[in-house]
Amino acid sequence: MDTPTQRAAALPTAALSDALDALGLPGSVLGVAPLSPTARLTGPAFTVRYEPADADKGSVGDFLDDVPPGAVVVIDNAGRTDCTVWGGIMTQTAAVRGVAGTVIHGACRDVSTSVEADYPLFSSGRFMRTGKDRVRLAAVGAELSLGGVPVVPDDLVRGDADGVVVVPAARLPEVVELATRIERTEADIVAAVRAGHSLRRARASFGYHLLQRSGR
Repeated sequence: MDTPTQRAAALPTAALSDALDALGLPGSVLGVAPLSPTARLTGPAFTVRYEPADADKGSVGDFLDDVPPGAVVVIDNAGRTDCTVWGGIMTQTAAVRGVAGTVIHGACRDVSTSVEADYPLFSSGRFMRTGKDRVRLAAVGAELSLGGVPVVPDDLVRGDADGVVVVPAARLPEVVELATRIERTEADIVAAVRAGHSLRRARASFGYHLLQRSGR
C-alpha cells in the first residue's frame, strides 16, 4: 500500500491546497514559483533560515552537507530578492546527493544550471548578486515562516507548476485523503460534462462545493 507521502506525490498542489483550505489549515505558499513548468518535488522539509549579515559575515550554503537524500531544502530569507542564497554549486551538489529539491523564500541564481540538471528549484525570484557578506546562516532545523505559512522539519513539501504547498506532518494522512476525494470528484465532474451534462448540474450532483467546505 502506498504511504501518505507517495500518495501526496501523485496529487497536484491544487488538490492539496483545496484540502488544506477545507480543513482550515495554512499551507499554500504565496509568491514562490518553479524555475521550470515541469519541475516537481515531494519530500520532508529540511529547514534553513538566513538573516542580514553584520560584522560577523558568515557563509552561505555549508548546511548542504547535512541534508539527507530525499529531503526538500526549505530556505527562509525573508523574501529578499536583492541577493541570492542558492546557486550553481549548490544545485549540482544537491543533485549528486539525491536531495529532492529546494524551495526558497528569496532569490536564486545560475538558473540555467538548475534547468539543465533538471533539479527542482522553486523561488521568489532570480537575481545574480551574491548573498555572501549580505546574509548569514541564522538557523538550521528551526521553524520557518514562508510568507505566513509555518514550516517545521519533516513537514511534507509538495511542488509543481502551480507552486508549493506545505502539509503539517501530523495532518498528512487526513489532507491526502481529502485531496484524493476532491481530485476524484473533479474527474467525475469532467466526465459528466463530456457526457452532456451542464457544469452546474455536474457540480451539484457530486457535491463539489460542499466537499471543498468540508471540515470548516
